[in-house]
Amino acid sequence: MNESRFKKALPPPACHYLDAAIGWLELGNPTEAMAELALVPKEFCVEPVVLEVKWQLLARTDNWDKSLPVAQVFCTVAPSRPEGWLHQAVSLYRLNRTQEAWNLLLPMAAKFPRSWVIHYDLACYACQLGHLDQSREWLKKAFKLGGGAEVKPLALADPDLKVLWSEIEHYPLPARESKETA
Repeated sequence: MNESRFKKALPPPACHYLDAAIGWLELGNPTEAMAELALVPKEFCVEPVVLEVKWQLLARTDNWDKSLPVAQVFCTVAPSRPEGWLHQAVSLYRLNRTQEAWNLLLPMAAKFPRSWVIHYDLACYACQLGHLDQSREWLKKAFKLGGGAEVKPLALADPDLKVLWSEIEHYPLPARESKETA
């Protein structure tokens, strides 16, 4: 998790607590990560970088009920960043609210047209909702934007797309259209 580009918004010692939380998270110790995150002063708890780390921590511990409000706050404070919208959709999906995840993310494809991850997640949600033709279309867009070499192995390992695996194996590997994800 590389959050250094956003950390300049946090002065010491908040940035140090955040660094420690990221370190513990990367080491696979969510208890210590949460303890460090709890030391970040309240006025910085709605900074996108803090919300990102908190969401990642809750997601890695399958705490989807708590991850959803964090993602919603992320969308409120940083609506121009796709991560919050993606996190909110993933939280909804993990709470078995796939239609809501789809409904939330669908307009974000127009807002962030270069985000292959949004297109990919829409393919997954469409597939889970039984809309295979839509899933194929979104997946092709994700392949085009993200480059098949990156997206194809992900898609072939993703149980959300299992019904399409035999087709995905034959997808051509287009050159990556853009390095941007948003």
